[in-house]
Amino acid sequence: MPGRADEAVTLGEGSTPLVPLPRLAAELGCAALLLKDESFNPTGTFKARGIAAAVTMARALGARKLAIPTAGNAGGALAAYAARAGLGAVVLMPRDAPLANQLECCAHGAELILVDGLISDCARMLSERKEGEGWFDVSTLKEPYRVEGKKTLGYELFEQCGGCLPDAILYPTGGGVGLIGMWKAFDEMEALGWVGRERPKMVAVQAAGCAPIVRAFDEGEKESAFWADGKTLAAGLRVPKAFGDFLVLEAVAKSGGAAVAVDDNEILAAVRRLAQAEGVLACPEGAATLAALPELFRRGVLRREERIVLFNTGSGLKYLDVLEQALA
Repeated sequence: MPGRADEAVTLGEGSTPLVPLPRLAAELGCAALLLKDESFNPTGTFKARGIAAAVTMARALGARKLAIPTAGNAGGALAAYAARAGLGAVVLMPRDAPLANQLECCAHGAELILVDGLISDCARMLSERKEGEGWFDVSTLKEPYRVEGKKTLGYELFEQCGGCLPDAILYPTGGGVGLIGMWKAFDEMEALGWVGRERPKMVAVQAAGCAPIVRAFDEGEKESAFWADGKTLAAGLRVPKAFGDFLVLEAVAKSGGAAVAVDDNEILAAVRRLAQAEGVLACPEGAATLAALPELFRRGVLRREERIVLFNTGSGLKYLDVLEQALA
């Protein structure tokens, strides 16, 4: 990263709260259930962390026009941080992405290209056009700094848990970079002597309509196969093949965790339950982690006496068009 703090491109990302969920814990019989609420980030989602680091370094290294394929939220974040940095941004997004994501890209002055298809189709179009257009590709894991930004999630958890790590982390997994970043942070903490070899159980939560990592984990594969025709209202989980899927699967396996899928009806019920029981209007992706808990207890992956952290990766307010009919 640049040597001076004033060179960083920032909007105040990070330091999001770790919120106890006492009513839901009592309902589920959990000793300690907490929510890492990333909706407090700029642009309303966890994407701000990685994009802040990527844009900071892209500007420092002389890039002038940044491009990204996105299911929605990363595009909005890139548009905001590129504007902050005085750089150009091109966002390639599925045509049916949430309206809020489309509008925020336009509001920040990014060039928005709507694509008929999924994020994989957006990525293919970016790859075909970037050389001719002079775009700098900030796709997930195509540059190293988004992981460094997401890594801060792990350090914050360590601090907020009183200098230790939780027993389990449930993470909504589309591209899975947050999970990869935390795993990297835990290894660094061990090298620093802050923790031993113990690790939280890492649980990748996906939507039943697009669950390539769950299928690969269940079949004992080291990487996933492309999931054709992925469908889910949780736009961030509609990733038919994550570029870093092998890293996600490795972390899940080494930690003694699991990969689990929940359907859209379960996700919507969890959005409603989080809002009514705890006052948190979570994004569908974040609510999926709550929906996954009963199955994980049933399998014995998690124990009710453990300290469990759910990740809400964004605000439900960014999905009002998606949630309108379901929650009316």
